Amino acid sequence: MSNMNDQSESFIIMSKLVTIFGGSGFVGRYIAQRLAKEGWRVRVAVRRPNEAMFVKPYGAVGQVEPILANVRDDASVAAAVQGADAVVNCVGILSEAGKNKFDAVQHEGAARVARCAAEAGATTFVQISAIGANERSKSGYAESKGKGEAGVLAHFPNAVILRPSIIFGTEDQFFNRFATMARFLPILPVVGPQSKFQPVYVDDVAAAAVKGVTGAAKPGIYELGGPDVESFKQLMERMLKVVRRRALILTVPFFAARIMAAVLDFLQIISLGLFTNSQITRDQVKQLANDNVVSPDAMSFADLGIEPTDMDAVLETYLWQFRPNGQYAEIMDSAKQLRGDD
Repeated sequence: MSNMNDQSESFIIMSKLVTIFGGSGFVGRYIAQRLAKEGWRVRVAVRRPNEAMFVKPYGAVGQVEPILANVRDDASVAAAVQGADAVVNCVGILSEAGKNKFDAVQHEGAARVARCAAEAGATTFVQISAIGANERSKSGYAESKGKGEAGVLAHFPNAVILRPSIIFGTEDQFFNRFATMARFLPILPVVGPQSKFQPVYVDDVAAAAVKGVTGAAKPGIYELGGPDVESFKQLMERMLKVVRRRALILTVPFFAARIMAAVLDFLQIISLGLFTNSQITRDQVKQLANDNVVSPDAMSFADLGIEPTDMDAVLETYLWQFRPNGQYAEIMDSAKQLRGDD
């Protein structure tokens, strides 16, 4: 009888379906892995399913499936959420390119996903937003995130909204980017060196999202940050220490950064998409003028019962590749000690 009950419970869990928009992205893939391990059937809704096949082994055969969906298109979004018990929206962009504008993706797109999820009868909804989201922000990124949150809540009042600070992890675009620069350049240009961040580990964000999906988190907005609050300059110093390289951290004044960003943005426009400004945009300069940390009165990891991971426990596991001797750094250091080298 006990075995039959166990099988029945397993079937009930496996019958749960979640659709994760952007489920093959940096954050989405970690959410997909966690939910698959908990027995959920997972639809990974992405624009290019053929490039998301790597998510299939996250679960049993047929448990995790990439499907075609674009948050800018009503029909594909409606099809992706059909029959879903829960929906997670991880779609976001750091800079605009082509048709992927902040408003279209992070405002209208988020609202569209929430509306379609509500119409399809989903019971829980999780929106991945960002600290600093504000409908009245001067930054297009932050403004669209704020409007996206409002759009989600208009259709899904009991949604769980997660606002992480800068996210780190194996596939991140922050530490990896600057570590790559440190490998080839003797100077690291930094805009807003005193601006503060509270880096959060990607799998901790995924754990918070899972609580939202399963109903273990009460509805509302949560701001997610790690144990450490450090300035941009301090984070660069930390990264250089991990990769064991020396570089001059050069402060770029905001007025100079605005000029440089304006030129790069202009080049992207006149090149008709042939050149993409992946260096720094005018909007990113605006964002760097503000701290990116958890507000004192915000709901946070503590309210979710999650202990955030320290950067020291993770950075070395993926930044070692940027060391002068890569994976052999420890061996080389030991050899130097044996020879009595300084």
